[in-house]
Amino acid sequence: MSLPDSPKIPKFMQLLQWIYNPLHLMSASKKSCGDLFTLWLINKQPMVFLSHPQAIQDIFTTHAEKLDSRSTATILQPLLGDNSLLLITGKTHQRQRKLLTPPFHGDRMKAYGDLITGLTKDAIAKWQIGEPFSAAKSMQEITLQVILQAVFGLQKGDRYNQLRTSLCSILELSSSSLRSSLSFFPALRINLGRWSPWGNFLYQREKIDKLIYAEIEERRNHPDASRNDILSLMMSARDENGEAMTDVELRDELMTLLLAGHDTTASALTWALYWVHHLPAVREKLLAELNSFHDADFNEIARLPYLTAVCQETLRIYPILMMTIPRIVKSPIEIMGHKFAPGTNLTGCIYLIHHRPDLYPEPDKFIPERFLDKQYSLYEYLPFGGSNRRCIGMAFALFEIKLILATVVANMDLKLVENYPVKPQRRGVTLVPSSGKWLIRNS
Repeated sequence: MSLPDSPKIPKFMQLLQWIYNPLHLMSASKKSCGDLFTLWLINKQPMVFLSHPQAIQDIFTTHAEKLDSRSTATILQPLLGDNSLLLITGKTHQRQRKLLTPPFHGDRMKAYGDLITGLTKDAIAKWQIGEPFSAAKSMQEITLQVILQAVFGLQKGDRYNQLRTSLCSILELSSSSLRSSLSFFPALRINLGRWSPWGNFLYQREKIDKLIYAEIEERRNHPDASRNDILSLMMSARDENGEAMTDVELRDELMTLLLAGHDTTASALTWALYWVHHLPAVREKLLAELNSFHDADFNEIARLPYLTAVCQETLRIYPILMMTIPRIVKSPIEIMGHKFAPGTNLTGCIYLIHHRPDLYPEPDKFIPERFLDKQYSLYEYLPFGGSNRRCIGMAFALFEIKLILATVVANMDLKLVENYPVKPQRRGVTLVPSSGKWLIRNS
């Protein structure tokens, strides 16, 4: 048994490129090595990248006795904690997933439509005519408020404001490739006080934890059956043994929902605003569809075909997560002619799958119509991962993205600032548009 080929650059340089220019590293590696290649990225351990639909199907459908799911805990654990759904495995993962699934589906999820559109209208009303603004910051502000009110169940007040400030601060620590280095080089995690990067992270995390635990304690002491926020639903959920989630489990899952449901959703929306206004024909077609359903309810808006296609293409061309959660080989397996020994780390490369010309002709072009003409399989299109590790908040995220995008496009005449390049860049473990004030309100 042997690993697939690796690009002919030093291992340390592979890690540096992964931090600062991951798209080039993945594309160059596939070009030189094929659909399966090996990179040396974390803890000096090899990671095999798979970028063929058949290989993705193999790892998604292989039984857990042979292939276990495990996240890059060394990267995410300091923020999310040990009990995050992204980090736990086996029966513990199954239990948590069952407890967390109901709040994100059905009528409960769609009940948040008024909140989402109301918060969006309040935010965009502040945009000044003729004044460039940061689409990323505006979308982060909206999605953070959705998280605080729909997920945490907080109303505006002292705790709301404190949590909002601290959450923004801790997320800002991963806002550049340089700051992301803290995630990949544990040796840089040195606490030199609040003004050092790692010391500031620990300080902000402690503040957030105190606020979250205070909210949980208050809910336990004063239960209210009429509340429908996701934290309340999580607290009332019981497993097959009648046991509820502990305070620590609730805290870690709330932080997971924050990371997975705030920053990622904001980044997808920022990309969507860029593409819609970069391509006038796309905006005109989308606006025509929205105008024809002017009085539609939230469920009808979320089902609009071209709006859905625009969101799907946004998540295809620059997927927020570049790779699936890694799988660890537990007993020897063979995938596409390659035999892998126990301990091998396998991961599906979402970005490369989404840029296969045989699946997506002219893959570097933004073409929403491709999703109107073809239905892609779960192994060809996977912006939310797949199998038992697919994002549990996928339905909620898509619902939120569609409503916010529809509200902005229907109510605002916007344009891109001329000659302002917008490029993908790393933000923590995600892929986001470059920052800056590149959007402007016409009228």
